[in-house]
Order: sequence, then structure tokens, then C-alpha cells
Amino acid sequence: MLKKKAVFILSLGIMLGVFMGTCLSVFAEKSNGDVATDNEALPYEDLRTFTEIFGRIKRDYVEPVSDKKLLEDAIRGMLSGLDPHSAYLVAEEYQELKEGTTGQFGGLGIEVTMENGFIKVVSPIDDTPAQKAGIKAGDIIIKLDDKPVKGMTLTDAVKMMRGEPGSKIVLTIVREGAEAPLKLTLARDIIKVKSVKSRLLEKGYGYVRISSFQSGTGDSLKESLAALKKENGGNLKGLVLDLRNNPGGVLNAAVEVSDAFIKSGLIVYTEGRIENSEMRFNAAPDDLIDGAPIVVLINAGSASASEIVAGALQDQKRAVIMGEKSFGKGSVQTILPTSNGAAVKLTTARYYTPSGRSIQAEGIEPDIALARVKLEALDKADFIPVKEADLSGHLQKGKGAPADAVKKDDPDKDKDNKQDAADYSLHEALNLLKGISIIKK
Repeated sequence: MLKKKAVFILSLGIMLGVFMGTCLSVFAEKSNGDVATDNEALPYEDLRTFTEIFGRIKRDYVEPVSDKKLLEDAIRGMLSGLDPHSAYLVAEEYQELKEGTTGQFGGLGIEVTMENGFIKVVSPIDDTPAQKAGIKAGDIIIKLDDKPVKGMTLTDAVKMMRGEPGSKIVLTIVREGAEAPLKLTLARDIIKVKSVKSRLLEKGYGYVRISSFQSGTGDSLKESLAALKKENGGNLKGLVLDLRNNPGGVLNAAVEVSDAFIKSGLIVYTEGRIENSEMRFNAAPDDLIDGAPIVVLINAGSASASEIVAGALQDQKRAVIMGEKSFGKGSVQTILPTSNGAAVKLTTARYYTPSGRSIQAEGIEPDIALARVKLEALDKADFIPVKEADLSGHLQKGKGAPADAVKKDDPDKDKDNKQDAADYSLHEALNLLKGISIIKK
């Protein structure tokens, strides 16, 4: 017994020495190379407390716990206490993160964050189980199957939502305005995210939807714009750039998207404590749509890289921002691989728009705010308006083009217009582009 106790004390002593050595290297010098002040002295008392608690857990906890788990949990707690976006990623989680930035991964297709101990939906990803089930930005997930998320780490919750394709999970969510929690059953799937989709809304007016910012998003945008211009005879009168429910992604992709529309000037810059966290990104002298007006759609689910694009185009007076105030994630996370195959996701900087605005916890205010409404076209049978031609004894139109020379409506075009009209924000964006085009003429 005495021997075991001696070994245990020795191991704690070695561990304390390791912590002291590690912390000493951190606290000994400040980032500018100056010697640490008295206020930055090594926290011996706090380290002694840590060692004491570590020992009590090893000795008194109801079940045996490995040193590896205790230290890993301590690292997780240290990082999660900084902000909602810093985290420790074991090798498996690190691999999943890398898969997510390339556009294919397994799960539900939902971007989440932690808020007050619960899982908050930042946004569902297009064409995924989450989006098809009706999950919305701002939903609060309180249970995964029958297990409460209160007390879970964000990593544990995400791990539980992932699984074999076809397997099901029940999400219990609280939604603003709903009288009771909602239960939604989702079938997991392989999430293949096509980050850029495009089409013509009408002749001359293009629509580009970016659902997330991945490593290939910039190239996909260029291809989409080239296809739209070709389909429309070589140029566009205007473009709707839809960033609604876009949770962000790769910083460089956001820079490439912004650069596609800005000929010169600053796109975004970052500031942090370490030297390599300070970066500035400037536009190259080209505009892929030759100065055609742009309306950018954002909402509360537009976060991070989406806000970089919206902020850059807004500050450079290159686009009108329309919709709702964005999410407000203005921090940069750096992935720092560790020697054991894991990684630390650490917040290392804040990013700023060209005018010097920090979006962190503030978001992008739209130039034109839109309420959350849905439009529905009236059935012609419900109401038939009376026109001049219906009045008894009305005057004839007089001289003019014969009736058969008047251009008739295209039924296919009417069908597309009705579908777009149901999307209130898109409908308003297109109307604004048409107005700008008329004034420019």
C-alpha cells in the first residue's frame, strides 16, 4: 500500500513538473519578447490546486478514471472556457473537420453552436436531412433522442448527431413562437455539399446561391458566373447573391468570392496577439460581372465568412445588403495540429470589414431590412379585377400596334416567376435590381 502511494505521489510530482515546465515557457516571455512582469508570474498555487483535485479524482471518484481521460477533459475545459469556438479535437474529430471543409461528410447537415448549455442551430445546410425536416436558424436543441444535451460538450453533441447513413435520430427543439417543443425525426445521410448553385431569374438577371464556403467555392463561383453570362448573351443586368443560412467556412474562399466583384481596395483584415494572425486581403483589378448591380441576401443564419463577403461588398459600395441582421461571428479560428495526431481549434484573431468594423457579436446590418414573411399568389378564380375594357361603351384604343403584334406572356416564365415570388426576400431583391437597371438607363 505504501509503495502504491509512493508511486502515485511520484507520478503527481512528475506531472506537476511537466505543467510547471510547460507553463514556464508560456509565461516567461510576452509575445513581444519582453520579460514577464510580476502579474504574469507562474501560478504555483493554481497548479497546486489542479494537482490536488487531480489526485482526489483518481483516489475518490466512484469509478476508476484513466489519466489520459482526465488530462484530455482538462484540455477540453481549458479551451471551451475561452469562447464557444475554441476546442480540442481528437484525431477522429480533426479528420471530420478536414472532410467538412472539402464538401463531404456524414451526419444531418446542420451547423450548430453552444448557447447556455444547449445546442443552438446556426443554420441548416441546403439539400440535407436537417433542411428537409424543417429545422431553422435559431432553433434550440434540448434533446438528442431521449438524452438531454444540457451538460454535453458541443463535440459530444455533434458526435451523437453523426452516424451511419440511414440511421435515425429524434431531435427535440424549442423554437421561438412555438407553444411546445417540437420533435423531429431525421435520417442521417452522407452530406455532399455543392456550395454554389446558379440560374437566371429572368432575362438579364442572375441568381447565385452560396450555401457554405469551401476550398473550391471561389472556382465554382467563377464557373457559375461565366455560365450565366453565356446563357444571357455575354453580360448581366444584375445579380442576386444569396448568403442566407450560410454558416461560413474557409476564410480564403470568402476573400475569393468578394474579390470576384471588387476591382480594388481592402476586402478584410484580421488582428490578433501573435504576428501571423494579422493579415490584410486586397482585391485584384477585375470584376467578373463588369460592374452590374448586386443585391446580397442575408439573414440571422448568415455567419462568419458570409459576413466577411457582405461586409466587404457593403463597405466598398459594391452591393446593396438586404434581409435580416446577420449572426455576428467575427472571429478567426486557427487549426493547430498536435504531436499526437489531434489538433487545437483556437480563436487567434478578430476580422474587420474594410471600414474597420468588427462584426463579432454585432453582425452585419442590412441596408434594406426585410421581415420574415412568405408570399402566396392569389388564385385568379378568387378575384377578377374590372378593367377599362370591361366597361360598357368604353373607347377603343385608337391607332397603335395591332393586337397580334403585342408580345404574349411565356407560360413557363410565369411558372418560374410564381415560384420565385413565394420567396419574399428574393422577390424584393429582383425588384430592386430592376429598379436600379431602369434608373441606369
